[in-house]
Amino acid sequence: MPVVPFAFVDGALDRADHLRDDGEALATAWPRARIVLLDDDGRALADATQHLLAVTGGDLGGGPGTAIFLGLRDDVAWFAQRAATVEIDAPQRVDLRSAASQWPAFDATVFAQARALLHWHARHRHCGVCGGELAFVRAGWLGRCGQCASEHYPRTDQAIIAAVSDGRRLLLGRQAGWPPRRWSVLAGFVEPGESLEQTVAREVFEESAVRVRGARYLASQPWPFPGALMLGFLADADADEPVAGEELEAVRWFDADSIRAGLAQDWNAAPAEDSIALSTPMSIARWLIEQWLAEHDRDAAAAAGVAGR
Repeated sequence: MPVVPFAFVDGALDRADHLRDDGEALATAWPRARIVLLDDDGRALADATQHLLAVTGGDLGGGPGTAIFLGLRDDVAWFAQRAATVEIDAPQRVDLRSAASQWPAFDATVFAQARALLHWHARHRHCGVCGGELAFVRAGWLGRCGQCASEHYPRTDQAIIAAVSDGRRLLLGRQAGWPPRRWSVLAGFVEPGESLEQTVAREVFEESAVRVRGARYLASQPWPFPGALMLGFLADADADEPVAGEELEAVRWFDADSIRAGLAQDWNAAPAEDSIALSTPMSIARWLIEQWLAEHDRDAAAAAGVAGR
């Protein structure tokens, strides 16, 4: 798999689906296994240096019990468990956004997987068909209703995120609650019965009144806030005058020089009055902006070369 600069992708575990029904194998792996412990606010237990505190199964004793099997790394099993169910005194707790910017890629990725699954467990305790209580089986990956036997699996909500261009400029929007002069590309959830390309066109039009002519898929990012998958596109659009929809405070076109200056800014600092701040480096949003600028500059250089012949 190609390495990408955004979070929650690099260093993913081998999911080892074949072990989810093998209670004996998981029990055997437990003493050496690493356990990611999360509090009920979704924060990971961390050591004194604010790095991941992944205790072993041997430290906790017993067996996997209600822990969720995440997968394997170098033949070592990894599990996720609610911190409230064990007696571990951790000096620090770290939220996922902080971990994504500070921790090694693997640690942040396994934390993201653990958080998404534990959140699903916490929010899906009862059957959506009959209201019966769910029992989690297959090492935490399947909820089975004790009354009607309906089966429930972890949910991932698909969302598109698109760098939209009219050939010269990039379309960016901002929400009212963001810091001053912070802008990003447009995004929205896929609706039932839509293709991804149809979602790109609909969401962009709803948020900006700009008409998309075509879209190219580039990459995806798990977005465990709490359980989405961001599907990244570059989209070509007409040079319509943007009009902000209900979800945005403002939307407008930016030329390549403005985007280049925005990327050069410290994303976490207040930008100068004549500049903009762009999305965090942990997000696919910033990567898409960088991809658009790289393509724009290549096309501009090629056009200049042809003109100079």
